[in-house]
Order: sequence, then C-alpha cells, then structure tokens
Amino acid sequence: MFYREAGDFKTRYADDAQSFPIAFDRYRYYAVMVLALGVVPFIVNDYWANAVLLPFLIWSVAAIGLNILTGYCGQVSLGTGGFMAVGAFACYKLMTAFPGLNIGIVVLLSGGVTAGVGVLFGLPSLRIKGFYLAVATLAAQFFLVWLFNRVPWFYNYSASGQISAPERTVFGVPVTGPNTDAWATYLFCLVFLIGAAWLARNLTRGAVGRSWMAIRDMDIAAEIIGVNPLRAKLTAFMVSSFLVGIAGALFFSVYLGAVEVGEAFGIQKSFLVLFMVIIGGLGSIFGSMAGAAFMVLLPVFLKNLLVGGLGWDTALAAHFELVIVGGLIIFFLIVEPHGLARLWELAKEKLRLWPFPH
Repeated sequence: MFYREAGDFKTRYADDAQSFPIAFDRYRYYAVMVLALGVVPFIVNDYWANAVLLPFLIWSVAAIGLNILTGYCGQVSLGTGGFMAVGAFACYKLMTAFPGLNIGIVVLLSGGVTAGVGVLFGLPSLRIKGFYLAVATLAAQFFLVWLFNRVPWFYNYSASGQISAPERTVFGVPVTGPNTDAWATYLFCLVFLIGAAWLARNLTRGAVGRSWMAIRDMDIAAEIIGVNPLRAKLTAFMVSSFLVGIAGALFFSVYLGAVEVGEAFGIQKSFLVLFMVIIGGLGSIFGSMAGAAFMVLLPVFLKNLLVGGLGWDTALAAHFELVIVGGLIIFFLIVEPHGLARLWELAKEKLRLWPFPH
C-alpha cells in the first residue's frame, strides 16, 4: 500500500535518520505546512484566530516546554503558570524599556530570562524528585505570582497593577496592540511554534535528549553509565522554561494584550498545561500539540453546542464543560495512559499492516 517502507530506499545515513523516514509521513508534513502557511492566513478571521488558533499555537509551545521537562526528563513541575508569568513580565519590561527593539527579539529574550529563572528553581531537583519536586515547583508558582503582584517595579508602578502591551510591528504590520490583523498575529505565533517544535525534536533525538530520557528511566543507572545528572536536569529546566517563557510572552503581548498576573497566570494555568501533556502523551512532541488542540477545541465545541445549540445557561454550560473535561482526563489515564500520541501511533501501525491482520 501507499504507507509502507517497502520500496522507500535510503542511500545516505542522513536520509535514514530524518524525522520522517517514510515518504508518506513527509508528504503529510509538507501538506500541513503548506496549509498552515499558505492557506489559513488568507481565510482566518478574528473569531477563529482569538477563539481557536492563537490559543492552540501558544498553549502548544507551553505544552512542548513542559513535556521536555516532565515527559522526556521525568521531572514533575506544577510551576508552568509562574514561568509563563516570568516570560510575560520580562516581555513587558523589555517592550517598555527598549521601544525600538524588534518584538521577535523581545519574545526570545523573554524566553531567555525565564530560562535563567527556571534553572534557579530547578536546583532543588538535584536533591529531590517525584512528589517532593512537584511541591517545590508548586511553591515556585505561588512565589512568582506573589512577587509580580507585590513589587510595583514589575508593572511600572501602575495604580491598577495591570500591564498592557504597546503596539509593535513586524515588517510594518502590527502584531501587538489594539490594531492587529488576525492573519498577522496567527503567523507570528505560528513561527514560534514551528521553531519550538524543531528545537525540541532535534534536542530529544540527540545526545542531550538521550541523557534526559536516561535520567527519566533510572537516574542512578544513568549516572553510573556516565550521564551527568546536574547537567541533564538543569538543561531540561532551562530548555523547558525557555519555551514556557516564550509562550507566556506571546500569551500576554499577542493574545491578551493586557493582563493581571493573578488572573492570567494562576495555578489553574499550570494544571491546564499539565492536562494537555497528559492527554496528548508524555514524551511526544506531536502529543503536546494534540493535547493543546484537545483542550482548546473541546471547550469551544461544548460552548457552541450547549449554549448556541441547546440554549443552556452560560454558567451551567461552563460547569458542565469542567465535568466533561475532568471525566475525559480520568478516562485517558485509565484507558490509554500514553495519550493521543499513542492512539495515533497505533492507528499508523494498523494502517501500515492493512489489509493483513495485526
């Protein structure tokens, strides 16, 4: 059939080691990229951008970051919301302190600041792990939110305590501020998601990723065979926090435009990203994006169905959404702990063997 290795010959080691060794996977990847870059920008409107596309892109970046730390390195973190707040406030301070600095560079520098903070809070992982590490990162979540609320310098001594993103442009097109186009903000966030996925994919397939997975599987055995636990854990915290910080900067500057740290980056955001990783699949880049799509699209679908279709009260529908999402999380933990990524792999394996029995 069309989805087989038979007849797909490789003449170079580089061809055999590529991310998509099967030709059909490569063509599917190219088709998705053409659709995302060449079709969606021409048809997207404000509703689809603000309700579906921008949240999906930004949460995918955050989920990839957390998956590197939790899925690949095995370090449980409940401080994702706090690290997103670091990226958001770093972005705000850089935008106000350096008005002429390109917004793309600002977002990357915000990720760099968050990476430094992540390494600092990752130091306890050298002594503690599991539940105790989760509690330590949860403490980081509360401390960072408290810090940004209590120190007026972070929000430039604003009386309301709210930070607002000034207008910034890319090639003359506004991507932040009140006067933005849906296609511009979509493409801006899409570029960062592609970059995050490319970075994560290459790191996890190399020596760094192998050291992360060795620490995840058995840290004592990994140290015996020569893996440096200090370097492995801190690099995982650094890369994870870098991507989460980028997501926080995009969430503040491009998506929301104005935030209050307690509301925008509370503990519920940390659990939301963790649920994305669990539903999508630990240790999978595709699973991170699949989990983000699931957690973004399901509430939109339920709201349109319950409120728009069935005429339910908005508050009742919101509570019912939480019940459904929670039930599905429990369902995935019981039925398929490896998440949507594993279901996708099983479907591809069956397709490769079809029509023969498995």
